[in-house]
Amino acid sequence: MANHKLGRTTEDIRRELTAIFRGLKDPRVTGCFLSIVRVEVTNDLSYCTVYVSALEGMDAAKEAVKGLKNASGYVRRELGMRLRLRHVPELIFTPTDSIAYSAEISRILNSLDIPKDEEEPDEEDHA
Repeated sequence: MANHKLGRTTEDIRRELTAIFRGLKDPRVTGCFLSIVRVEVTNDLSYCTVYVSALEGMDAAKEAVKGLKNASGYVRRELGMRLRLRHVPELIFTPTDSIAYSAEISRILNSLDIPKDEEEPDEEDHA
């Protein structure tokens, strides 16, 4: 039962952080297409690691994380007000390049020239 509650709390934190990020005024955060990739919360809700990625690449994600660290007090207070948690976890922002990485993989896959196989006969014809 505790794992279900932790998972629900993690998703609530992710949802609210997304909304809070939209309201931030820091140009390091608003100047790029920022996405929360994953949120991990410890079992005792004391720490919350937020993995952040930017479409522009790893450098933009690192700059956004600097802005988020400066605004972490505000973000934590807003999170506490919106979720009504007894103990609001300390937020740890970590940059990741997963969006740029997946976009690059998609570009490579789309650029492959794979010939289409001839139509395979239906299995009913063989039966």
